[in-house]
Amino acid sequence: MYLVEPIRDGKFMTDGATSLAIQVYAQKHIKPGEALIFPYICDPHVQIGRFQNPEKEVGKQFLEEHNMPVVRRDTGGGAIYLDNGSVNFCFLLPLEDSLVGDYKQFYAPAIAALKNLGVTEIDQKGRNDLVIHDKKVSGAAMMPVGDRLYGGFSLLLDIDPEAMVKSLTPNRQKLISKGIESVRARVTNIRPHLADKYQDVTNMEFKDLMLKELLQVDDLAEAKRYILTDEDWAAIDQLVEEKYSNWDWVYGQAPQYEYNRSERFDVGTIEVSLSIQASRIDQCKIYGDFFSKGDVSEVEQALIGTRTEREDLLEALHGLEFEQYFGALNPEQLVDLILS
Repeated sequence: MYLVEPIRDGKFMTDGATSLAIQVYAQKHIKPGEALIFPYICDPHVQIGRFQNPEKEVGKQFLEEHNMPVVRRDTGGGAIYLDNGSVNFCFLLPLEDSLVGDYKQFYAPAIAALKNLGVTEIDQKGRNDLVIHDKKVSGAAMMPVGDRLYGGFSLLLDIDPEAMVKSLTPNRQKLISKGIESVRARVTNIRPHLADKYQDVTNMEFKDLMLKELLQVDDLAEAKRYILTDEDWAAIDQLVEEKYSNWDWVYGQAPQYEYNRSERFDVGTIEVSLSIQASRIDQCKIYGDFFSKGDVSEVEQALIGTRTEREDLLEALHGLEFEQYFGALNPEQLVDLILS
């Protein structure tokens, strides 16, 4: 098995879009005749499935406040939160019918590795989870890709449960506190269950310990490696730019949907009714019991066609004499309402 690490100019790359692009690039272009393993540790971000609507799956306001990106996979599945407390491993394996969908067999090397690191209570539960005392510490996925099997799993070494909930919860604040408690009840971290001598390992050290177990080597210097070339990196950079960090791919794939937002301000109640197509405002109506000197339809028209991003919405409203429409209400308050 060849080890492929996201190392560039001696630095381990931690960008989520780059990690995904490496794996997708490898599916088509890196074929050494043996299995490949890709370890990766990422800066905080949310990864969504190919067919998901990010507006309904993520806490966009929380992500914006913490500068966390959203990355859309080519494959299906649900939204997941990843940060540097999650140590992840993906594989490209020779396609064997006996392994497809067999998560027990797929997880077996990881379970053995974790037990060797002192996590003796680790077990598989359900279709594709690893648990400790019935609390989830890993989720896996796999799918055939040509003549190979593409699969992987994340190991929750010490992920932040609060950030997980807030990043995956659409902006419904009343649910967030309950959501955090729910996650804490259902999810746990691996670190407290490691043997005493491993309690203080860093995420990179944990990655290396797992790799040595998975590759069955005493020293990673013994591992066979595929080193990404300048040509590889140029193609990976292009994938990141044109796809995985591209707004049109991440948000422009979202299906059409509608929603209403209403809030009481000093000027009165304002209700916004929106129809969203490909994460742009397709239709907009503003209602309420506020007093207006102007024609509110001018505000509605200014918003149509605008991406549902804070900067874009504020730019669309820039130049309008806001006081004549809503009195003391300012554009930032209306945008907050739209994105709430």
